[in-house]
Amino acid sequence: MTGTDTSKDRLPLIGDEAPAFTAETTQGVIDFPKDFKGRWVILFSHPADFTPVCTTEFMTFSKLADQFKALNTELIGLSVDSLSSHIAWLHEIEKQVKFNGMENMRINFPLIADLSMHIAKKYGMIHPGSSDTKAVRAVFFIDPKGIIRTILYYPASTGRNFDEIKRILTSLQVADEFGRSTPADWQPGDDVIVPNPSTLDGADKCSGKNKQSTCAWFLSTEPLQKEKIDEKLTKKQKTNQRKS
Repeated sequence: MTGTDTSKDRLPLIGDEAPAFTAETTQGVIDFPKDFKGRWVILFSHPADFTPVCTTEFMTFSKLADQFKALNTELIGLSVDSLSSHIAWLHEIEKQVKFNGMENMRINFPLIADLSMHIAKKYGMIHPGSSDTKAVRAVFFIDPKGIIRTILYYPASTGRNFDEIKRILTSLQVADEFGRSTPADWQPGDDVIVPNPSTLDGADKCSGKNKQSTCAWFLSTEPLQKEKIDEKLTKKQKTNQRKS
């Protein structure tokens, strides 16, 4: 799969190459996506530092960071605040904030300082209908080849659903590693959708010993155990670690 070049006159779309940038972050300067080649990335924006919804989200991202790491995925945050603001806010989160059983949450993933809004505008994170000075809650899923695979937008008033973010990430990796699609409300361990069969193959798959869990000429499913998914994706992650 190769992405289409994005122009500065339009927003990046699913299937496009992720726009490149160099940025200062709370973890040092990054060259994106070059520095993250071979890994998945969740690049997400938030409206502003020292705001309540954003604080709960960053604490939750920190809590789940190891789970994302196990899926060969790096987290990168962004807002149109300064580096000093980011550092002060993250310090306050770690030292003072308690939420939903979480406390002393250290944010170890990079948070981009984008006062110029250059990166936020490049990724379509500034929506004039919402605010012309704050980024919306955007989430970009970017694969190891630097291709945008999913884009989500949330309004400022609504915190992100992290179960859904992880579900989407796992579904994308299942598609890549197993060649299977996932149906509505899919969770790891549920049946997955196999590619559309030819007429003859379809007759074999829909009858007898090869009968699928659900089968029609346009919809066939088969089991895919969660343990098999975990084993495959964990093995892939360890292989990538050895290469890096």
